[in-house]
Amino acid sequence: MNQIRVKSESTTKQKVVSIGYAMLIGVIMGVAAKIVDAPGFNPVFDDIGGRLGVWIFVAALIAVFSYSPKLAAVKIFIFFGSMLTVYYVYTVLFLHFSPDKVMFFWGICAVVSPICAYIMWYARGNGLLSNVVAALPITLLLSEGFQLRHAYLPIHTHYYLIPVLMIIYLIMIVVLLLIIPINKKQFLSILSIAVILSFIMIYFNVLGRIFGGMNGVL
Repeated sequence: MNQIRVKSESTTKQKVVSIGYAMLIGVIMGVAAKIVDAPGFNPVFDDIGGRLGVWIFVAALIAVFSYSPKLAAVKIFIFFGSMLTVYYVYTVLFLHFSPDKVMFFWGICAVVSPICAYIMWYARGNGLLSNVVAALPITLLLSEGFQLRHAYLPIHTHYYLIPVLMIIYLIMIVVLLLIIPINKKQFLSILSIAVILSFIMIYFNVLGRIFGGMNGVL
């Protein structure tokens, strides 16, 4: 796989610090997700935190800018593990509430995340495989962002916030398109692949079929 992307040389200290940052980001985002989940908080933040998009966005950036694919896998597992631990330990111990179905879903995400991160690391490489890999998180953001027109918000008078949600998704897409590609040719290739894949996902309602019943994802 070195012909796609060569891993960067790094010291043990650099790896430990990198993992520590991933854990810190996970803890901060776990706390933030719990805060915005509180009743009375602006629902736009809760709606973003309860969906896949923002987590895929952050995880993609952490993975892509790791020193190696193995380190990317470790960092993403630590990121999701710390985030979910903070969020659900508080939920179960202090709120005495155990959302088993949602916990199981995010638990599966944490388990498979290292594999995804290992693959995602090659997004900033050369060749068609890198372009396809780089297009995957953008595809999900495009697909989920488009589905936001049917977003369920706690109070019906908050439907006016849906355009705000879509703008946030658009910003995340633009950031990935500006940061991940290593040149203009790759940028155009990634964008083209992402648009094609998102059309397929939207047409066949892939997210709805997989996550039906999970309001935070639909």
